[in-house]
Amino acid sequence: MTTLRILYTSISGNTKEFVESLQAYAAKEHKIDTDLPLIDLTEISDVTPDHEETTPYFAFVPTYLSSSNGIKNGDDELLTEALGEYISYKDNRKFCLGVIGSGDPLYEDQYVLTARQYSEKFGFPVLADYEQGGNDKDVARIYLTLRSAAEKQSK
Repeated sequence: MTTLRILYTSISGNTKEFVESLQAYAAKEHKIDTDLPLIDLTEISDVTPDHEETTPYFAFVPTYLSSSNGIKNGDDELLTEALGEYISYKDNRKFCLGVIGSGDPLYEDQYVLTARQYSEKFGFPVLADYEQGGNDKDVARIYLTLRSAAEKQSK
């Protein structure tokens, strides 16, 4: 295992900042132990062309609801639609090892709702979550989670 692939979407920049911190952390760990994997990032947006995935990846998605609260009056998830459509393309969902979600825990049941919806729709697990932009402990914890999930998949 030399590289962990991450597909992500970022609306406010928090997810992008988090996955870039994760990538930097992995590079630092890799310098200490070259057996540890690096991270390759691909941002998915409305202008990303459909592409057929052929290798395993992880999906990172924030939670943004449009004109609903996600629980009692609908779950219109419009802002991260590009990533969902990308995962839906051909067999791309089969290569996703799991989803990591972010959100604001003050919204209670809506916390990481988008990640939970992706999990239900596509059939892969929610592997981890973090609050809003995350912190250094979240980066270390999620890097370990990704490594563990990738190792399980490769056996």
